[in-house]
Amino acid sequence: MGQSQRAAIVGLSGPALSADEQLMLAETPPLGIILFKRNIQNKPQLIDLVRAIRQCAPGMLLMVDQEGGRVARLRPPDWLEHPPAAALGGLYARDPAAGRRAAFLTGALIGADCATAGFDVVCAPVLDLSVQGADAVIGDRAYASEPAVVAVLAAETANGLLAAGMQPVGKHAPGHGRAGVDSHLALPELDDVDEADLAPFRANAWLPWMMTAHILYRRLDPLQPATLSQTVLQDVVRQRVGFNNVLVSDDLSMHAVSGDPGLLAAAALSAGCDVALHCSGVLAETRAVLQAVPVPAVAAAARLAAAARLAGGRTQPLDVPAMVAERAALFG
Repeated sequence: MGQSQRAAIVGLSGPALSADEQLMLAETPPLGIILFKRNIQNKPQLIDLVRAIRQCAPGMLLMVDQEGGRVARLRPPDWLEHPPAAALGGLYARDPAAGRRAAFLTGALIGADCATAGFDVVCAPVLDLSVQGADAVIGDRAYASEPAVVAVLAAETANGLLAAGMQPVGKHAPGHGRAGVDSHLALPELDDVDEADLAPFRANAWLPWMMTAHILYRRLDPLQPATLSQTVLQDVVRQRVGFNNVLVSDDLSMHAVSGDPGLLAAAALSAGCDVALHCSGVLAETRAVLQAVPVPAVAAAARLAAAARLAGGRTQPLDVPAMVAERAALFG
């Protein structure tokens, strides 16, 4: 991590760095870049984009949402297709040993794809529960409705990602599964945090990264969603969950939160996030975020360094073709 990097991870507008983006990254370098479908056309193009980012701002982290299923930025034919979390949960229900192994293999294979593409941080696994009657934004992204099953399969997936050298991000703390609306579109509101929702996060408090939830908990903080609430982040995520590693906000350009992008980013850091995430790729918004946030605080910098060491220490050689065949056999 460079000494001048701001405590933010930001998006880009398209499949190549514009001249304005190159200047912005050089003048106000973020901690990292997150890439989306709009940034990824094929493998040769992505290689060129990653090279350009690295040349512009050496040491910058590259992040991607790659859960498997419908949330995947790297897709065939250039990359593997991976099952959604719910398919792993279904296999676990039939054969727990097979489900655990398939979760590890899926994490490792996702990690291998991401590693070869140049990424450092993967936004997976999802620690949210599948909750009947909730909005479908989580849906099959959840492993199961039972907290213990979610905890086990998320841990296996995270260990697979670590084996490939990736830093996994558990999401969305303190739990998004009960939300009645999609936080991409509006702000979900709940009365309080449910203890069942906390259980997978508590069991996986060792993860190097976690991402916050844009959910308002009326009894805890009637004014601010979890991402912007010191009460929720400190009392629930840090204390009740026991998470002491890197905490990154969910995307601050989602409609669940509103306001000046720079002020939102600063508020997320003030509430207790180590890193503000802003994904729109709109240049003016990104500039506002990078101008508003400081370099990571000493504690945050230490947590980021520990996350990188954890991934480096867990990396192992992977036989990708053999793992693909083994996973296929587990699903029969």
